Amino acid sequence: MTAFPSPNFGERRGGATPSLIVIHYTAMASCAAARARLCDPAAEVSAHWLIAEDGATEALVPEEARAWHAGQSFWRGISDVNSHSIGIELANRGDHPFPEPQMAALERLLREIMARWSIAPRGVLAHSDIAPGRKSDPGPRFDWRRLARQGLAVWPEPAAPGELRRDLMAFGYADLPDDLLLAAFRLRFRPWAEGPADAQDAALAAGLAAG
Repeated sequence: MTAFPSPNFGERRGGATPSLIVIHYTAMASCAAARARLCDPAAEVSAHWLIAEDGATEALVPEEARAWHAGQSFWRGISDVNSHSIGIELANRGDHPFPEPQMAALERLLREIMARWSIAPRGVLAHSDIAPGRKSDPGPRFDWRRLARQGLAVWPEPAAPGELRRDLMAFGYADLPDDLLLAAFRLRFRPWAEGPADAQDAALAAGLAAG
């Protein structure tokens, strides 16, 4: 691991400690370009960690500090997600798969962070989860099921269908219009699905709410 400290951070508000991990993609042409932006005071954005395509892992902001990666967001009653989370940026334009070395490095890092801060798999989130309609990263090509198989995220088992909106909000999504909730849920758990909500959406959402 190498460190390129970013000046873009502050104190976590209200004495908060990390209980969430938010995974992003950089949406930039290269890891170097992403690093430059995340360390640029004028940009006013940052993340705690940056992982390159080859797995090189860089610490940009101390985990004890509040990085500026989540923006306007919400999860399980938390509106200041930055104060409650650790942000991980994956170097990826958003239009291609995540390479094996990068995924392996992410898995190692997640294990360390989750152990360090006692973060449960339910606390590992997509940027799109906390900002539906505003953000889409890490996108439909990201392998959430792979992380879940290792206990590094969740993957729902179908359950008796309930009320989709209620179950998605019980999982943690914000109180937003139904179309935004469905799109955010599908982006992570059913990126191939199209059209109106169906029985499979309801069964998976029920599984998330019950898990």
